Amino acid sequence: MMKRRQFLLQGSVASLAVAYSRSINADDAHRGPRILLRSSWQVVNIGDIAHTPGVLALIEKHLPGAEVILWSSENMTAEVIAMEHKRFPNLKVVKGSICDDGTASNDDLAEAIQWSDFLLHGSGPSLVAASDVAAYSKNTAKPYGVYGITYGDFFPSDHKELLSQAEFVYFRDSVSLDFAKQQGVHCPVMGFAPDGAFACDLRDDEWAKAFLADNGLEEGKFLCCLSRLRFTPYWTIPGDKRSRDAGRAVRNEAMKEQDHAPLREAIVRVVRETGLKVLLCPEDMTQMKVGKENLFDKLPGDVKPHVVWRDTYWLTDQALSVYIRSAGLFGSEMHSPIMAVGNGIPAIVCRFAEQTSKGWMWKDIGLGDWLFDFDVEADRARLPDAVVAMAKDFGAAKAKTATAKAFVEQRQRETMGVLAAKLAMPIR
Repeated sequence: MMKRRQFLLQGSVASLAVAYSRSINADDAHRGPRILLRSSWQVVNIGDIAHTPGVLALIEKHLPGAEVILWSSENMTAEVIAMEHKRFPNLKVVKGSICDDGTASNDDLAEAIQWSDFLLHGSGPSLVAASDVAAYSKNTAKPYGVYGITYGDFFPSDHKELLSQAEFVYFRDSVSLDFAKQQGVHCPVMGFAPDGAFACDLRDDEWAKAFLADNGLEEGKFLCCLSRLRFTPYWTIPGDKRSRDAGRAVRNEAMKEQDHAPLREAIVRVVRETGLKVLLCPEDMTQMKVGKENLFDKLPGDVKPHVVWRDTYWLTDQALSVYIRSAGLFGSEMHSPIMAVGNGIPAIVCRFAEQTSKGWMWKDIGLGDWLFDFDVEADRARLPDAVVAMAKDFGAAKAKTATAKAFVEQRQRETMGVLAAKLAMPIR
């Protein structure tokens, strides 16, 4: 694996010899560049929601002259769109797909494709919208780029050429970048871009204040804990059409005690040794039950009164507004820690093989000693000590987080600078 300093230099703005030149007619001479952002994969997970407002915030901050239309997946709900409109009131959202012959499934999407100068595929677990990117490129001859994805052996072979033909491809972890190179992806600009969710700044502060008051939580005097099963049991979500996977269900059952025991021990020690409370909260719609059965229900009697179990799902703005009032996060989810660190709050990540390589981004941003591999017994044993240490010295944990956040923001600016150069516009 490349050294961290070499990793930072991949895909820097300085590596661009010539900026991409757009062709516009006289009537368009004074308009900004137009970006069609393909993002918003699903709404059952607050992290999947957070990708989109994060990238929108980066474009707003660094490319203020650019216009954006969001091309979301079909399951984007009116509730989530309304939440994002509170932050981005002028955002237009289109849905649909493009056939191989270039035909769009609806007029709004067709107009957005015609309107756009550039297609930006947002952060995600893979090249999620590969077919849409391929059809867009084939039928418009307009450029596209990929921002902050994971790449692994689960990728279809034809994605390699699609990535190679992009103006740039940014991966959200160094393992993905190394693997792409090994597989022969040869896009001229490849490097690391922090997951878009680091820049998410959605808020519902009044809701969060009321939630804390209703649950006996004080700002700065509680930790958030999130847990999950090896595979998300989507089949348990009402209305979700994904069928039950018997093999994944068996794996979940086999590993749930191993994966939750270190978290329970950390909770017990935080309550007994620090005086802080713990909030058990979900990142997706399946995790309320997971947290109750595997964490809350198995806690000792003296600890339970100091632990709050959130029994319903919440949206990204509510969750983030609670996270920023906490003394830190820990657990086996990824995007709540991402949002926390992006907003200056310490976060410890526990991972396992089923989560792909995305967890390694913690090493890439300088938080490697806050990354615990739950497939390794020694890491499981070390987790409670690390959580207690974070809880006991919030100042030191905040300082460490600030260093990682500064690195993330540096890479955000550098990678947005590449997009700006491709659009022949200045970066702020």
